[in-house]
Amino acid sequence: MGIVLKQSLNNTIITYLGFAVGAVNTLFLYTRFLTDEYYGLVGVILSASAVLMPLLAFGVPNTLVKYFSGFKDSTHKNGFLTLMLVLPLFLILPVALISYVAYDAIGNFLAKENPIVKGYVWYIFIIGMSMAYFEIFYAWAKVHMKSIFGNFLKEVFTRIGVTILLIMVYFNWISVDTFLISLVILYILRMLIMKFYAYSLQMPVLSFKFPANTKTIIQYSALIILGGSAAVVLLEVDKVMINQFIKIENVAYYSVAIFIATVISVPSRAMHQIVYPLTAEILTKNDTASLKNLYHRSALTLFIISGLLYLLIIVNLGDLYLLLSDDYSKGFFVVLLIGLAKVYDAILGNNNAILYNSDYYKMLLILGVFLAIITILFNMWLIPEYELIGAAIASFSAIFIYNTLKIVFVKVRFGILPFSNAMLKVLLVLVLLGVAFYFITIPFHPILSISIKSILMIVFYTWVLYRFKLSEDVSGVLIKFFKK
Repeated sequence: MGIVLKQSLNNTIITYLGFAVGAVNTLFLYTRFLTDEYYGLVGVILSASAVLMPLLAFGVPNTLVKYFSGFKDSTHKNGFLTLMLVLPLFLILPVALISYVAYDAIGNFLAKENPIVKGYVWYIFIIGMSMAYFEIFYAWAKVHMKSIFGNFLKEVFTRIGVTILLIMVYFNWISVDTFLISLVILYILRMLIMKFYAYSLQMPVLSFKFPANTKTIIQYSALIILGGSAAVVLLEVDKVMINQFIKIENVAYYSVAIFIATVISVPSRAMHQIVYPLTAEILTKNDTASLKNLYHRSALTLFIISGLLYLLIIVNLGDLYLLLSDDYSKGFFVVLLIGLAKVYDAILGNNNAILYNSDYYKMLLILGVFLAIITILFNMWLIPEYELIGAAIASFSAIFIYNTLKIVFVKVRFGILPFSNAMLKVLLVLVLLGVAFYFITIPFHPILSISIKSILMIVFYTWVLYRFKLSEDVSGVLIKFFKK
């Protein structure tokens, strides 16, 4: 776990820096410098781009990680890397052509409830394509165990760019339309920087002598499209569908709630950058003992951190919404439900890495597509009836079912579960801590109240972890920290 903890900690710091900037953007700048309608439009554009991205990437990021270490000969490796660069074009070019020919039809569909969306179809496509190739070049770096710079670009670079653009909007240096165009350019620039960094690690040598198992690789990539699309649908489609059924301003309110809840997933995202290729290597060696050990330790570490974050959010949520306009408080129960779903995600540890790098990924991908369809149907049913809470219920239900089935699948195929006795002890501590602090009211300014309660909770929680050594990895980090 040495390399995992080292890069995970660095990635966690970078990711939290990105989320700190994102918090300023999401909670304060967007809500004050753009109207709710335009903030909702930004949410629709970015969410629709994210939904499109797995299709345009053709599953290459996962394929690159899964197969790269298996090529030792430079000729075959060059052919494989060339294939990874070319493969996405087989979907990007047809999608671009369809977008051109059916531009009005697509625009009318997206603008059924909110006409403002109609003129931004190309924005969605270009950002989606830029996201796709960014992930490909990011995977290129990750297979060389270099995930930190890519994580900086993914989590920090774009958000700082958005901060600058929003400030320019506030001072009337640029218009909102120019802001949206600049947003597209920002994603293109991020992709190009990631490309140059990836090439600095290993410059591609174009070779059309593709590997002997090219057919298998393409089949895997095609199936990963389904799995990647299903995963993104579970996370992003609700914002797109809110636009289809109710006023676009609600996308802004929902986006703020989702951002607050997504803070819980930061440690998972940071750890997965390095755990994913490490899991692939363990599976290649068929080392069951190491796989079980990594599964338990990653799940426990992520549960310890995500559980605390969930409590910090819940006990401070009322004070946090006092800092925003009343309309944004509509997302209160969205945060409760989606936050709980994020904690469940964390409990899975490196479950996704195990499944996507094993021989059993096909079943999971098909199951993921089925659940993505259920999510869409849930949203179609619940959003018109219950609006934002309906979208949250739909997403929570789908994520809960999906994660439970993944745990069962790994148990059946590998005979391992992420749960441990230490996890039950952590759960008990979290419950007691949550009950104790939820009913505490500090009659100060919301920011001061949030700060005091958060510091007290973190100090007490850290002391319990340090005193009772509930996690070997976390205790090791705390011991080194206190010695310093």
